[in-house]
Amino acid sequence: MLSVSNLSVQFGKRILFDEVNTKFTIGNCYGIIGANGSGKSTFLKIISGEIEPTSGHVHLEPGKRMSVLSQNHYAFDQFTVLDTVMMGNKIMYDLKNEMDAIYAKEDFTEADGIKAGELGVDFEEMGGWNAESDAATLLSSLGIKEDMHYTLMSELDGKSKVRVLLAQALFGNPDVLIMDEPTNDLDFETIGFLENFLANYDNTVIVVSHDRHFLDAVCTHISDIDFGKINHYSGNYTFWYESSQLAAKQRAQQNKKAEDKKKELEEFIRRFSANVAKSKQATSRKKMIEKLDVDNIKPSSRRYPAIIFDREREAGDQILNVEHLSKATDEEVLFEDISFNLNKGDKVALISKNSRAVTAFYEILNGHQQAGSGKFQWGVTTTQSYLPLDNSEFFTDSNLNLVDWLRQYAKTEEEREEVYLRGFLGKMIFSGEEALKKCNVLSGGEKVRCMMSRMMMMRANVLQLDEPTNHLDLESIQAFNNSLTNFKGTVIFTTHDHEFAQTVANRVIEITPKGVIDRYSTFDEYLSDSKIKELRTKMYS
Repeated sequence: MLSVSNLSVQFGKRILFDEVNTKFTIGNCYGIIGANGSGKSTFLKIISGEIEPTSGHVHLEPGKRMSVLSQNHYAFDQFTVLDTVMMGNKIMYDLKNEMDAIYAKEDFTEADGIKAGELGVDFEEMGGWNAESDAATLLSSLGIKEDMHYTLMSELDGKSKVRVLLAQALFGNPDVLIMDEPTNDLDFETIGFLENFLANYDNTVIVVSHDRHFLDAVCTHISDIDFGKINHYSGNYTFWYESSQLAAKQRAQQNKKAEDKKKELEEFIRRFSANVAKSKQATSRKKMIEKLDVDNIKPSSRRYPAIIFDREREAGDQILNVEHLSKATDEEVLFEDISFNLNKGDKVALISKNSRAVTAFYEILNGHQQAGSGKFQWGVTTTQSYLPLDNSEFFTDSNLNLVDWLRQYAKTEEEREEVYLRGFLGKMIFSGEEALKKCNVLSGGEKVRCMMSRMMMMRANVLQLDEPTNHLDLESIQAFNNSLTNFKGTVIFTTHDHEFAQTVANRVIEITPKGVIDRYSTFDEYLSDSKIKELRTKMYS
């Protein structure tokens, strides 16, 4: 279907890909993974033809159509929403415009009629006569209501544009579908629709995503970019991660017999098969378990940060009391009449359909904004640590290197020592000269890892996290996830990472313009509860 031959990419002295040979076959979904900077997005741009490799070539089987999720949110501003979606099948859309132009001619001739008829045959074979209704159905499934279908793209907000461009990529059943971070800016319901759509998709999908739940739900293969090469592994992300960790552990067990190691790997595959067999993927996509091969499991070279949240002291029973808290702007009510008690050991997924609402809520709890009404009180034995959505104010002093930056948050003379500070930074994969980087050259992911170092030093017993996985790579997300699962204190967090929410939270609190929904349950149970779905509809209507 799609093959890559002798592909090399070099920027200056840096070699990104070195003589890569691989192929992507029909009916499979490939999740491209790799450390930050390994070239995931670059690879997608090369196979889609957006940029040229240094050497080698990409071959798409003749007659096959490729569709790419557009990253340019302004490219279609002069078109209507419906037209933008149909432009996903460019050949069909051009045919439609050519026929429309012929029929619009004032001096319509017999030759024009013959030409239009010939075009109409091709148009019909492509399913063109159903194009508008198919596009409308796709838009509605992605949360774009019918009254917006003839709106110009320029009139939509950013999140609505993302949905329309996603519909454009999915439209017309492309033979190869390429998507870079398709779940960004989507709510959990829309991500669920996309997961189901792709799990039942019969053609080839190549996707880059930091959403582990999404990769698990849709991928038949994980394509790992490492050392300038790309290797395909049968299975989803969880299988790849757990098997690579097991292989790394076995490599360290020098004295363990090869036969015992093989039995351990086979038992791991059996356990994994039993879990996956219950999932929708096993029945609606390929039976990937049948293709798993013990010999293909290799240890990963990935570096995982060592994120460990300790508490200076244990909190008492009184953690946080919120009473009738409300907040509104000139444009909208963010939330109203929010009341709840945060209990010791709670790990709360704080959610809302309005991301501005949750950020305002955190800012109020941390004294950075004033509530419109109501009050809150932290327990006297609590110590709070807050990871804000926008951390830019922490990195305004460009003269500070990372060691000096972290020293600002030291409490004792011992903590101010360079060896001690480098130890914390080393846990966040800032080792050697990297610990002397200046604050003004940090990437988004590096800033979040610095903020995690700061939080670890604070040793708080209550953690507040507003979208903590933003900008992080899969390795950091996985380590962060594990650290919160093991944390003995109280956590209140907001995330668009489904796996993060499902594995960490034991309680879900949703703040809405009409009050609060509060349930002790897993995240999946909350989303699937029919009574909660009805209540959520009322709260946002």
